[in-house]
Amino acid sequence: MNKERTKSSFINDVRLCCIAILWLLAMPMTGQIQDVSLKIHLMGVSQSKIKILSVAGSSMKTIAENPGINKGETAVLKVAGNMLPAEFVVRFDYQEKEGGDSYPAEKHIFMDKQDLELWARPKALNEPDSTYFQKSEIENTLFARFSADNGKRRAQLGLLQDFLMNYDQQESKFFMLATEEYEKKRLVYNKWIATETNQHQLAFVSNGFVFQHLPPMMWKGTERDRTNNAIANYFDAMDFKNPLIIKSTDIKDWMNKYINLYGTMCPTTELRDSLFTLAGKRAIEKARLGHPLVYGWMVDYFYNGYESFNISAGIKMLEPYLNDLLCLTNKRTAIEERLKGMETLVVGSIAPDFPWKLDSGETIGFHEYKTEAKYKLLLFWSADCPHCKEMMEKFYPWYLELANRKLMDVFAISLDETETEIPIWEREMTMLSAFKHKRAEQGVRSLEATAYFVLATPTMILVEAKTNTIVALPETEQQLHLFLWTNSQH
Repeated sequence: MNKERTKSSFINDVRLCCIAILWLLAMPMTGQIQDVSLKIHLMGVSQSKIKILSVAGSSMKTIAENPGINKGETAVLKVAGNMLPAEFVVRFDYQEKEGGDSYPAEKHIFMDKQDLELWARPKALNEPDSTYFQKSEIENTLFARFSADNGKRRAQLGLLQDFLMNYDQQESKFFMLATEEYEKKRLVYNKWIATETNQHQLAFVSNGFVFQHLPPMMWKGTERDRTNNAIANYFDAMDFKNPLIIKSTDIKDWMNKYINLYGTMCPTTELRDSLFTLAGKRAIEKARLGHPLVYGWMVDYFYNGYESFNISAGIKMLEPYLNDLLCLTNKRTAIEERLKGMETLVVGSIAPDFPWKLDSGETIGFHEYKTEAKYKLLLFWSADCPHCKEMMEKFYPWYLELANRKLMDVFAISLDETETEIPIWEREMTMLSAFKHKRAEQGVRSLEATAYFVLATPTMILVEAKTNTIVALPETEQQLHLFLWTNSQH
């Protein structure tokens, strides 16, 4: 056994080394980029804290901050060259008057090789007359000009598109002429996008112009036919070999629109899970032919989505990509842990034990907790989680019915861990007094969440009270209700 573990460990170490080397080789060859500074002049408010947050990856991270400057003062924040070029968020937490309440304001900016100077009024942060860069600024000025011009061009196409989508005489000559006119304008528009991209290819922001490309549209047929046609042509113009496309929020917005196309065809949760899994497979297969960083980003994007919606089939679909060294995903460990949980935490297995503190102050094991109910429901949740709130609005009133409370005890384990989240949980807990409550220290990194491979909320595990055997892993309250109703008939 020791030899087997040593061999397995060696293979894993080799794989990690290969991945590290690929990461280095996959980085864009943009030359040595120096650190860049952002000088901010504060106007219009008494004082403000300032942060720069990176938007690359699955979540925003603070990379530079100033604890606070007063009106008329200047702050200089540095961005490391190895993070450039990229899109960032500048966040102001400002006070209009000294000692007053603090208000947030955010502005998306682009940074490349140029030091920036920004005159900022947090109360009007995205108004060009109130917040502006130095006259020689390149990236953000180009983006603003392109966005304004693009908005006008898209508006004209949008009017024609709305007309065609709602016109009910598809065989008329008038309709045919309108579709021909739209196609002419679409081709002209796409040519303009290509010209702008080529003309400004040295500017980082030009890498995002391609997300505005309009694929061909099917005007005849049913709405479903049109949707399937839009899906089939969605990736036509995208260059997945360009790693810079993942350095801004444009790609996430663009992929959200792609997912929404599938969403329009999902009348049931089961069909949604199936179609979203198919969407991921199609998109990842496209991306895997491109740059390893883009390939990895696409896997990360769908993993985050599948975790949010608790789509087990989607997470299982990702498994083969973990064996591909060219897939530079940031979520490899999380996906592997989730897959391991799906294999070991199954119906018929014994629920992992963990400590539970009683109202008396005594601590016992979850297995030792005796109840008159037939089942114990483990409910991992977060008071600040929108999906959890939506679930509780329906589930808690149902649970308050006497028959349901006699059927099972609910052990609600909160994964809230920040200074913002904990007070919300404490308030919500008092409103859900019929549950047994516990807050797991360290959230998803806690003993409880790790034992049950919980990476997203809400997650439910139904356990037979006497044997502590897992009897169901419902993904929705409807599935829980169906299991309880079915088994109550025996």
